[in-house]
Parts: sequence; structure tokens; C-alpha cells
Amino acid sequence: MGFLRRLLEIALPPLPSQKPAPAPPTGPMLSSRLQENLLRIGKEFGSSPDILVRDFQIGAAGGVPAGIVHSDGLADKAIVQQVMMRALMLDVREFRSGEAPLAPGELPAFLRQTLLTVSEMREAHTLYEVCDAVLSGDTALFVDGYPQAFIVGTRGWKDRGIPEPQTETVIRGPRDGFTETLRSNTMLIRRRIKDTKLRLEMMKIGRVSKTDIGIMFIEGIAEERVIQEVRRRLRSIDIDAILESGYIEELIQDEALTPFPTMANTERPDVAAAGLLEGRVAIIVDGTPFVLLVPCLFNEFYMSAEDYYERADISTGIRYLRLVCFFIALIGPSAYIAITTFHQEMLPTELLIGLASSREGIPFPAFIEALIMEVIFEILREAGVRMPRMVGQAMSIVGALVLGQAAIQAGLVSPAMVIVVSLTAITNFVIPHYSMAISVRMLRFVFMALAAGFGLFGILFGVIFLIQHLCSLYSFGVPYMAPYAPMIPGDIKDSFLGRLSWKRMSTRPKFFSRNKARQKNGGGDPS
Repeated sequence: MGFLRRLLEIALPPLPSQKPAPAPPTGPMLSSRLQENLLRIGKEFGSSPDILVRDFQIGAAGGVPAGIVHSDGLADKAIVQQVMMRALMLDVREFRSGEAPLAPGELPAFLRQTLLTVSEMREAHTLYEVCDAVLSGDTALFVDGYPQAFIVGTRGWKDRGIPEPQTETVIRGPRDGFTETLRSNTMLIRRRIKDTKLRLEMMKIGRVSKTDIGIMFIEGIAEERVIQEVRRRLRSIDIDAILESGYIEELIQDEALTPFPTMANTERPDVAAAGLLEGRVAIIVDGTPFVLLVPCLFNEFYMSAEDYYERADISTGIRYLRLVCFFIALIGPSAYIAITTFHQEMLPTELLIGLASSREGIPFPAFIEALIMEVIFEILREAGVRMPRMVGQAMSIVGALVLGQAAIQAGLVSPAMVIVVSLTAITNFVIPHYSMAISVRMLRFVFMALAAGFGLFGILFGVIFLIQHLCSLYSFGVPYMAPYAPMIPGDIKDSFLGRLSWKRMSTRPKFFSRNKARQKNGGGDPS
């Protein structure tokens, strides 16, 4: 019934767009007295040395008393000194030379329209608004006699530039990747989607960290129900800090009791842009280069960005290779355990004699033998990740060779088991997405235990239960196993079973998009 209900919800007409209303100002209101505001700011920050407070007079001596507050390292000092301080203390005399003093209430318009040459300026009326702005890199300007602060956009902290993605490398394709700066990430997406319907909504999550979170989608393509569900789940988060997008993923995912990821993450702007064009919603978290994409499907974790930059026949062949590697990585050791323990009659006589002779003198059953080698490989893999890059790569390769040979010579494992476990480890690296590769590694141990207890029947039971579990999962209302369960023939044109050419992929995925048409015709045919 739950499955039918979700299908009906998706099939129903979308509700009108409902953007979250801005929250009213909260917290203590600012005073019209300059010194009182500056003292309250200093007390709020505990006189921290990186919070710079300076009072001065607009128009130098005899001018209006004013003060600025900004964070050292987060605000661009060049903008603060050259654009703000110089304009307020010196340039204002040129603008107002020979003119009557400003009447009460005229200063805000004069600052915004004439004096300060900045693109972003707004007013804040509460102490909390000012503190949030200062901690975000903006500068707060206080003027004596005005019960509000003028927030000037001066963000200018240092970042590491636009790097090349580390976890999603390709031979052919863009080389730029997301960074830890939210605005840089939104810029990288807008470079690829130059459309006025690309929407960005901002919110802050975390009582202490107040992390900036961005929601990006293309209006008219993304399903309105998915957008509203993303907003609802994000607004329901009540936590002290969000330091990485993994926090968000775990807090808003559909199903917690599953080893499979139900939200995709990427550090490639082209992958995020492609997801938005299909009707997905991107969740961008300030402070991490990993962007979340929802909804996501199971078969997407076996696709690479490079699949869409090569010819369709090549991409299809590579996807079939990944599918074979998935099954080897999942049930390779368990199949070996089951056959050598319970079903020796399935092996040719020569192979059976060879395996029996290689296991002569091995004190452990096949399950313990495989468990030892798998644990050793997992230790080497984890150590290689945590150590410096060059040292870690060398240690992983050399360590695997040395320990494997030493285990054979010591009579702990057979050569055939080393080959099986090594092949399993290599095929696991073929899976493009790290989060899915980890899930396969975890499930491998479950299938090994089933094979040790029940042979091939245990593996078959595990596969049936796994398929049932996958079919029960949803990602923001979308069936996780679509387009296979439920069967959507039109969407199989782009799945881990293959990809058609761009000329024949004229529609977007059915469950993601309100606007199904991707292109009106194939185009590009030679005349």
C-alpha cells in the first residue's frame, strides 16, 4: 500500500510553489546610541582579538560619530579600508561640499545610493543579525542616532582555489571541482546552467555553527513535491553544528537502517549540473566540496560522468563491465567458500584436485581463511587512505604483495584464496562511487557468513533478501530501484544496463521531472 500511495503522490498534479517565508527578526533590538551598540557587540564576542571594532567620525573631525565591526580573516581588508573607511572619512566631504547637512533619516539612502560603492548592502535591526553577519565575513556599520546597523558585503577569506576532483577522476571531461566555499560552488554550477529559472534558496542550520546551506533546482523541471520535501526536512533539523554534508545526509535520509546510500554526493560541478537538468535538487553545504543530489537511484552509483562524454557503445560496454565487477565484489569470496565447502561436485576433477592439493596443510576452513585475507586487505586499504598519499599507495601495493606471499608460505591461506580475495578487492575499485563501494564491502562479509553456513542456498537467500530490501527503499518519494521496480521502459535507455546515444535520449527521467522533454529532435544528422 505504501508503494501505491507514493506512486499516486508522484502522479498527482504538483502543488503551487511555496517558498519558505523569511523569519522575522529575533533577539535584542539595537539601540540608537553608538557606544551602547559597540559595547554590546564587544560583550557578545567576549572581546575576541579577531573581532575588530573601530569608532570614527563620518566626514572626519566634526562629523557624525560612527563605528564598524568586522572579523579579521573573514572580511576583505581592502574593501573595508579603501571602499568603506576612505569613503566615510574622506570622500564624504567631497560629496557634501557646500551642501546643507543631511536631515535626520537621509543618511541610509545617502550611504546606499551615493557614498558606498559596494554591490551588497542591507540593514540589520537586532544584535543577533549583526553577529551572524560579522561571523559570515560582512562588516557592520553603526551610526550614532540610528537604531539599525548597515551590513556591507565584505566577504573575502582565502580559499584553495578551484581544484581537480579527487574522488571522481575521469580521462575525458572537465577538471574543475567544488571547493569548501559555497559561493564558489554556486558559481561553478551557474557557469554551466545559464538559465534564469535556476533557483538558489539559502538557509542557516546549526544553533552554534550557523552553517550556510544552499538549495539549487531548476524551476519548471524539478518536481515541486521534491522541492517542498527538501525544504521541510532541512527546516526540521535541530542540531548544534553542521560541519560537512554527511551530517545533512544522515539527518534527512529516507531510511537509516540500510547499508545503501539513498542520497548521491559529488564534488564535480558537471555531475551536479546534469542532475539539476534531470530534475534533481542540489543541497550545497558551506565548508565542504561534496554536494548532495536528491532524489537518487540505485543504478546511478554504477555510472560515471565520463560515460556521457564517450560514445554510447563504449559507455554501454563499460557499464556492463561494472555490473559484472559488482557481482564479483559482492559474492566472489562467498561463492568460492560455498563451492569448496558444500558443492565440490560443481568443479572439474582437475581443478578440484588442484584446489585440494593447494589447501593441504591449511589449518582453517575456507570461511576463516577468506575472513583472514579480507580483514588484512581492509586494514591495508584503510591504512593507505590515512597515510600520506605517496607513502600510502606504496604501502598498499607492497603490503598486499608481502603479506599475501607470507601468508601462503606460513600455511595460513591457500594461493587460490589469495587470488580470489585480490580479484575481489580490485573489482571493488571499479565501482565509481565510494559510498556504494563501502556498502558492497560491508555486505561481502554477510554473504561470506551465509555461504559458510548454507552454501549456495545461503547466497541465493541473501540475494533474494537484498533485492527485496532494495525494492523497499525510497529516495525522497522516488522508488530506489526505478526504472526496474517499478518498470519504466522509457527510462532504461540510460541505466547500468547501457546508454543510448544522445539523439535517442529525448526525455528526462519520469520520476524526477515535471518537464519530460529534453530535446525536440535528435538533430545533428548529416545532410
